[in-house]
Amino acid sequence: MTEPQITLYRLQACPYCERVVRTLNELDVAYRSRYVEPMHSERNVVKRVSGARSVPAIVDRETGVTMSESANIVEYLRGTYGDAAADGGRAVDAEGGA
Repeated sequence: MTEPQITLYRLQACPYCERVVRTLNELDVAYRSRYVEPMHSERNVVKRVSGARSVPAIVDRETGVTMSESANIVEYLRGTYGDAAADGGRAVDAEGGA
C-alpha cells in the first residue's frame, strides 16, 4: 500500500483541525494524520514543513502545496479534489450547463 499524498498536522480535539478532517473525509481523500505537540512553542515539526507553528497544516506531495489555516485548506481541498476539479475546474449544473 502506498503512502497517502496528503499529510495533515493536527492537534487532538482541535475544532479547526476537525473541519479539515471532515472535508478530507467528505471528498474521500486519503491522508495521514500527524499529531503535534500541544504547546505552540514546541511544534518544531510543523515549523519545519510549513514555516509556521500553527495547525492545522497540510503538505500535499501530489501538488507540492504546503499550507495552514483551516479555511484556506478547505478551499484548496474542495478546489483540487472536489466536484469542480473533476469537471475541469468549473461547476456544472444538473442539466449539464456551466
